[in-house]
Amino acid sequence: MSAEHGASASARPWEEVGLTSEEYGDIERILGRSPNPVELGLFGLMWSEHCSYKTSKSSLKRLPTRGPRVVQGPGENAGVIDIGDGVAVAFKIESHNHPSFIEPYQGAATGVGGILRDIFAMGARPIAILDSLRFGELDDAKQRWLFGGVVGGIGAYGNCFGCPTVGGEVHFDRSYRGNPLVNAMCVGLVDRGRVFYGRAEGEGNPLILVGSKTGRDGIHGASLLASKEFDERAEERRPAVQVGDPFLEKLLLEACLELLDSGAVVGLNDLGAAGLTSAASEMASRGGYGLEIDLDKVPRRETGMTPYELMLSESQERMLLVARAGREDEVRRVFAKWDLDAAVIGRVTAGGRLRVLENGRVVADVPAAALAKDAPVYERPEAEPAYLKETRAFNPATLPPVGDPAAVLERLLATPDIADKAWVFEQYDHFILDNTVVRPGSDAAVLRLKGTRRGLAVTTDGNGRYVYLDPRAGAAIAVAEAARNVVCSGAEPLAVTNCLNFGNPERPEVMWQFRRAIEGMTEACQALGTPVTGGNVSFYNETLGENIHPTPVIGLVGALEDVERDQTTQWFKDEGDLVAILGPLGGDPVAGLGGSEYLKVVHGKTAGRPPALDLDLEARVQRACLKAIREGLIRSAHDVSDGGLAVTLAESCFGGPGPAVPIGASVDLPADATAAESSSGPSLRLDALLFGEEQSRVVVSLASAAEGRLKAICEAERVPLAFIGLVGGSDLRILVGRRPVIQRPVAALRTIWKETIPWLMR
Repeated sequence: MSAEHGASASARPWEEVGLTSEEYGDIERILGRSPNPVELGLFGLMWSEHCSYKTSKSSLKRLPTRGPRVVQGPGENAGVIDIGDGVAVAFKIESHNHPSFIEPYQGAATGVGGILRDIFAMGARPIAILDSLRFGELDDAKQRWLFGGVVGGIGAYGNCFGCPTVGGEVHFDRSYRGNPLVNAMCVGLVDRGRVFYGRAEGEGNPLILVGSKTGRDGIHGASLLASKEFDERAEERRPAVQVGDPFLEKLLLEACLELLDSGAVVGLNDLGAAGLTSAASEMASRGGYGLEIDLDKVPRRETGMTPYELMLSESQERMLLVARAGREDEVRRVFAKWDLDAAVIGRVTAGGRLRVLENGRVVADVPAAALAKDAPVYERPEAEPAYLKETRAFNPATLPPVGDPAAVLERLLATPDIADKAWVFEQYDHFILDNTVVRPGSDAAVLRLKGTRRGLAVTTDGNGRYVYLDPRAGAAIAVAEAARNVVCSGAEPLAVTNCLNFGNPERPEVMWQFRRAIEGMTEACQALGTPVTGGNVSFYNETLGENIHPTPVIGLVGALEDVERDQTTQWFKDEGDLVAILGPLGGDPVAGLGGSEYLKVVHGKTAGRPPALDLDLEARVQRACLKAIREGLIRSAHDVSDGGLAVTLAESCFGGPGPAVPIGASVDLPADATAAESSSGPSLRLDALLFGEEQSRVVVSLASAAEGRLKAICEAERVPLAFIGLVGGSDLRILVGRRPVIQRPVAALRTIWKETIPWLMR
């Protein structure tokens, strides 16, 4: 590439933009000639894995994407669902993994900025941010630096922008030490009839670049940072990370929404990964039109920028819009009011070509659809990972008997995966906008919809250990747990967005994991009635040949009919309330020990098979729980997940965030579950009963007067129900067949749980 265009000459030019020689040949066939350096840069971006989904596209088509509430599925800036009363919800989750490893604060911050723009590009006002984070163990100084930087970046951007961060999850595992995962989700509201789309339509309509000026930051971020694994030179890519300005983005939000209300806008698109190239080619191809861009008119903050740099820059806080002809001055006035640039940089054309000019000279002329839609689609080879032979051979029944169950409970509460995450969410403003009804810390966050009785419940969930051990089952469990968390908060699960974090797809074992994870998600979403409205695939999460655990993260939105009546939290409320379990209690002798937190923490193993998931039973448990909540029977609900039943009971005793007063409980689990032998076969092990992560279970509390009605609901739904104890006192007492196995003051357990992460991050 010539120096004139910002890159060096090369005998193998495709390598400098992350393409293969075969892909270069495809480009030559499309153009009927060799691409010039600028054109090759455009193709390098748009045909990167990050932008084109050339490896995942065929698999993603299997996901269910339609439903009665779906207004917009995959293919736009964000998915949109109709929740009634003329209100729609726009939501999406995306990754910023590689930038966050290079520069954790700005990498995470700009990830939040990008997902916010995706939401208001649909005409929606953002009302909530969530995150899903993965790091190596916190006994390593670099992991603490990454963790602190990422949390600081998320908090600073959301707080300064003025959108609450209301929920999320954080997990720690050795597999993420070379490649943290930083997934950000945003939810916004829009009038059902005012949804906007990222399309260029109307020949002669002006193309306007709005927001921040363009600089050299982020060049090759999508093609050479997000679409490649890390090696020993990863730190050298630091200049590719963008720098965000949340205050400017707030102005951009208000200016865009004001302009959308005016009727002057035809289409609006975020400039995120691949910058101007992506926004322009996607808008043109969606609308079936072409675009002509005059780079001389692009506002810039650096001198001497080449066409190559201008088209590839990923400078933040920018949007591209198509306005109605003759209304350019109106657009300028609105953006000037908010002290932002609004420059007419081109026009919509017929013919479907993207033409880029500088000084009146054409520097790129390519079919827009070739960039946005015609990247090669790969069916890469797949092979079952060799490690599964060993992990599947492990039998949890060979584990030694649990020693002191109370000591094990304390150890689990002190592991960062389970310990209190207040150190994280206390850095976030989760009350701004005054919509937050249930703040971070419970199973899902709950938001009110002002002007209605309705509410939203939102969550993110995933378990990389499960997917590592069985991708199909693990991905299905991620969907089921997300839906269960929303149900436990009083909401009906409606739709899913996903962020699929995997290793290098050129490795057959990674493709095997990916395709089976898609199968599991498909089955669970179909069974639970939660279509997928969009999301993100993040491949190449690998450093020095070591892949992360495959980690599909599920973001799920649910609706509450009456937010004041139905909103439910996980904490026990009143002395004397009954404690019950909806769902099974020991389906097999080692129920839920495979892949469990107990197995990892106490025995140092990630092995076995993840818990079995019966999707029909899962759906019935969720229906029964939601019906009981909506009838006012349930005072608390908490799903059984990491750490099993004993951890769930302890967390239910701890009370909410802040200076909550903990409350004890006394439960007596059935003795026949752990008898030497039962009439139906081998008994459930004690460690499986207490710490196994058997699925489709919810711990609830209720007044004694509601007992009969809850029984009737569970009988009608064919859901197992066991009343196991009472709320009250200052201790957590767990008995098995009236034999005490755990008794600890709740205050002491809560202290262990609360102090772990602050102590590690001191």
